[in-house]
Amino acid sequence: MRDGKFIMKAPFKPAGSQPEAIRALVEGLEKGTRHQTLLGVTGSGKTFTVANVIEHVQKPTLVIAHNKTLAAQLAEEYRSFFPDSAVHYFVSYYDYYQPEAYLPHTDTYIEKEAQINEEIDRLRHASTQALLTRRDTIIVASVSCIYGLGSPEEYERENLRIDRGGKLTRNTLVRALVARYFMRTTADLMPGTFRALGNVVELEPSNERVVYRIEFGDGISRIVKIDPISRVLLGDLDTFFLFPAKHFVTSKEKVDAAVKTIRHELAERLRGLQKEGKALEAERLKRRTNYDLALIREIGYCNGIENYSRHFDGRVSGEPPSTLLSYFPRLSDGSPDFLTVIDESHVTGGSLTPKLPFAGRLQATPTAVKSRIFLPKLRRLSRRADG
Repeated sequence: MRDGKFIMKAPFKPAGSQPEAIRALVEGLEKGTRHQTLLGVTGSGKTFTVANVIEHVQKPTLVIAHNKTLAAQLAEEYRSFFPDSAVHYFVSYYDYYQPEAYLPHTDTYIEKEAQINEEIDRLRHASTQALLTRRDTIIVASVSCIYGLGSPEEYERENLRIDRGGKLTRNTLVRALVARYFMRTTADLMPGTFRALGNVVELEPSNERVVYRIEFGDGISRIVKIDPISRVLLGDLDTFFLFPAKHFVTSKEKVDAAVKTIRHELAERLRGLQKEGKALEAERLKRRTNYDLALIREIGYCNGIENYSRHFDGRVSGEPPSTLLSYFPRLSDGSPDFLTVIDESHVTGGSLTPKLPFAGRLQATPTAVKSRIFLPKLRRLSRRADG
């Protein structure tokens, strides 16, 4: 991880009551005070004051806002104060979302349907990758930050280093990209896709709007960075790192282990339903789970794979899954090594509190939950974040 420093750049200096507020907040953090409140009327420079605190404490920072619009405004403000640091925007990436549902009278299961905003998905990947690669990172997020995300350990482990002059072959690279959920295409490149023509592989990563062209001779002979719209060459590279195209990534060994534990839990639940004389519910559950398992074994992914995250992560029942907060650094004893700022806390706090006990868990309609569509340890409150 790069040990960058927060260096604040602003055309003005703290004035009025701001210096005293900065001093008090920094002292409180140094003493280990867990909760502090900064009060101020609109336009009094609270964001500027917090930016000064960030520069003093030099810790990665999470700023939580109560809606996407405010989060975007705050991200722009922090970027202006820290132009040389990584300031990113993390909110829900759904343009449209319909949760899983079940119609008992027709025995119809309706899969989760969602339309993902590719640009926001790119910004989410940029956020997590910055947290794993540099200390001078600020993430401005909505309540989406407390909902389930893939394991940071697995996501970082699948980070692929590509070097000019390396002995990586074209076929090996193609297999590595597919294993990291990049999709092959012959059309225009989109985030998370690649194309391989002759001795050239071009790919667009999930976190930035550029294309990397990798040319092969005896190994990798050239790496070029290209603008995806104008196709203008942006420069040659010696090395670049490529994270997976999805946050939910799992090794084959963990997939095999997870499939075994899911099948074991399924068998237990089927026996329980059969004892209760609920043959129809048992058949629904068996059909749904086996369909998901077939997809997971074949392509390593299925719609709603986050519902099975406990099995992939090896967590006990009831233990919360990984979220954006899991990507922030921690000390050797497991305590957080980052700063959290809740903006407009009188509003944002109310948005966070009802969701925290259920953060990251399965979202489905109550009928689907009652109708035994899911394994019991996967069924959770029917609710989704409007982040």
